[in-house]
Amino acid sequence: MKELVQYLARSIVNQPDAVEVTETQNDDASVFELKVAKEDLGRIIGKQGRTAKSLRTILTAAAARVDRKVVLEIVDEQ
Repeated sequence: MKELVQYLARSIVNQPDAVEVTETQNDDASVFELKVAKEDLGRIIGKQGRTAKSLRTILTAAAARVDRKVVLEIVDEQ
């Protein structure tokens, strides 16, 4: 799943080398933290959050196949 998030994010952004995904697993869910370059933050979120919502939908569908719950957090570094 981590590779899926990386692949999708790198396809969207202008600086694919700056994409970082970290995974934290709990008992019932996996949490993915996505970090991108500051210039690409708008691209990964999209207009009115549509791109971020689409990424979460794809990730949820992939996780449903393995009976897992996932959360995608887009981290804004300041």
